Amino acid sequence: ATKKSLDNLKSSYDALEKDSNEALDANIKKNRELLAELEAKQKAMAAEQDKLNKLKADLLKSSTRLAELEKIMADKEAAMKKLKETLSKSLKAFEGKGLTVTERDGKVYVSMENKLLFESGSWTVGTEGKKAVDLVGKVLGDNPDISVLIEGHTDNDKIIGSIGGGVENNWDLSTKRATAIVTILSANAKVKKENLTAAGRGEFAPLLSNETAEGKAKNRRIEFILTPKLDELSKLLNEL
Repeated sequence: ATKKSLDNLKSSYDALEKDSNEALDANIKKNRELLAELEAKQKAMAAEQDKLNKLKADLLKSSTRLAELEKIMADKEAAMKKLKETLSKSLKAFEGKGLTVTERDGKVYVSMENKLLFESGSWTVGTEGKKAVDLVGKVLGDNPDISVLIEGHTDNDKIIGSIGGGVENNWDLSTKRATAIVTILSANAKVKKENLTAAGRGEFAPLLSNETAEGKAKNRRIEFILTPKLDELSKLLNEL
């Protein structure tokens, strides 16, 4: 009986040992799987942390560039306000003679009516008009980083026949007048010719209706459109 009990006990022990070994192997396997999973998650977290650090660095870099951009824009705006004030002061003698200086959308506009500049149908600048254009040129010479578009405008009266050597239409007349202004500005050695552009817009950008004589007079004009060079701004914008 004792031997039988001993055999039963041994069998139970063997079974228990087998179960324990199987449980231990299962636990070891599970632990290895958990460790592998943990290692994979740690690698993923490290990769995410690297990505987050890069995003933070990029954000800091972009923020710095944005601050630089805002400063440049503020400086450009202040410079254009100062330019407008300088032009207004220089051209004060021509107030009430068909000349206005305004600022909008970051640009300065100097508008001169044809009564100040040209005889009817002519693109030869008169003495008084040349004085005004020379004053604009003097200011431009002191501001070499300003691009200038000179636009010629007419009313909608059709050109009939030959005028002063031949003008085909209002496009032609407005272009010749704009070019005449560029020629005067270019005579100033301090004015950079590469900053000047002459354009004729004919009758197609009126200020007022051409139904009245007053409207036509306002529409016959030369406009100087002064714009700060934006190369630096464009470069920063591309880097953002």
